[in-house]
Amino acid sequence: MTVALALGAAVLFAVGTYLVLQRKLSRIIIGLAVLSHGANVLLLASGRNGLAPLIGEETGNPDRYADPLPQAMALTTIVITFGVTALLLAMAYRSWLLDRDDDVPDDIIDRDVARGGWRDQEVDDEVADEQATRREGQDA
Repeated sequence: MTVALALGAAVLFAVGTYLVLQRKLSRIIIGLAVLSHGANVLLLASGRNGLAPLIGEETGNPDRYADPLPQAMALTTIVITFGVTALLLAMAYRSWLLDRDDDVPDDIIDRDVARGGWRDQEVDDEVADEQATRREGQDA
């Protein structure tokens, strides 16, 4: 059973990652939801199967109880995922109102930064000032 849950979580992570890497905002939102479901499955698979942690007939043997921590963490991830999904849906709706499209465009400046073609003028000025100070110190 644990192997099947681990395999299911792996499939959910793979599908979620594939969807997050798409260009459409609706697919990105669905991908994040699928990723969170994979995290929940993985959390619940990490807990032991057994009796409820607080209600049980046998109080002396703690090995028969399920671990409550993964259950609490799964509830926390559900709440956080709900909030993130609501925020992303609001952003997608606003994007749809402005552009009538949910395509995420490339940022030209990010491409330039990745290639090293976009320089920060303030940093360049600071580096030039430091180099000028060093030259003056060496000449003196």
